[in-house]
Amino acid sequence: MEKIILFYKYVTIDCPQRILKWQRRLCGELGLKGRTILATEGINSTLGGTAENIERYKKAMEAHQLFKGIDYKEGSGSVHDFPRMRIVIKNEIVRLGIDPNELTVADGGQHLTPTETHELLQNKPKDLVIIDCRNQHESAIGTFTGSMRPNTKTFREFPEYIDNNAEQLKDKEVLMFCTGGIRCERASGYVKQKTEAKKIYQIKGGIHRYIEQYPNGFFRGKNYVFDGRIAVKVNGDILGSCYLCDKPCDDYTNCFNAECNKHYISCVECTQKFNNTCGQMCKELLATGKVKQRPLFNKEKFATQNNQTTQENK
Repeated sequence: MEKIILFYKYVTIDCPQRILKWQRRLCGELGLKGRTILATEGINSTLGGTAENIERYKKAMEAHQLFKGIDYKEGSGSVHDFPRMRIVIKNEIVRLGIDPNELTVADGGQHLTPTETHELLQNKPKDLVIIDCRNQHESAIGTFTGSMRPNTKTFREFPEYIDNNAEQLKDKEVLMFCTGGIRCERASGYVKQKTEAKKIYQIKGGIHRYIEQYPNGFFRGKNYVFDGRIAVKVNGDILGSCYLCDKPCDDYTNCFNAECNKHYISCVECTQKFNNTCGQMCKELLATGKVKQRPLFNKEKFATQNNQTTQENK
């Protein structure tokens, strides 16, 4: 039996290079694959492997003085959802584009448990604003009912979105959410700094923890994930639409034109009609041999080409 875990922890790491070497050795010995980002502000990771070796990994982390008490979120999947084990050192464990010394998790909003979140939404205050902190391709297929969905391509664009919409948050209660909670840790701090919001909340454990308890709750559609699974179905709602015909659909694919490789929602009919491309132009380019074609969609291809910055956007 295999599974996937995702986790993060904001903790001061004086020597990320030393932790990198340890993580590389540990994951290698356990046969784990995935992606890990290290920075002086902490660790952010998604890993796949056998259930037994995942548990061994968690025990090794718990035994380390820096990584005790991590909230590991688990999901179905396997080591095959990742092409390799990639560990890197960066300035931020999720790239907001703001110096971690200027904006820390200590500046963030109040954490609400999934139960507290559900109760808040059941008894929704008139002045409550819900903000989806994820990117447009994530929120297109699943989000909380009534949420503001920034039309952002990367998390680095989120501060500008808040700057442009600060007036809408004045004297309001603000509930923020993302996939696993990591983006909201500092993003909620930015909202606190830049707006006159009355209260700022973030969901502890993000969408992942909420849908574990309330799969038919206020989150509707699919939860976008950054590995070969692409998305996890939460309930029967279909929020997305086909990029080509606008038919209700929430299945992502990538354009068969290797130079395009557009990540888009496509229904079965349009996938067949346009020969696995995102439109007539790419279809014709391929048909005439003017561009190279990529292999048909598979998990490793997606993980390799579309998730080089997976953990930055989680």
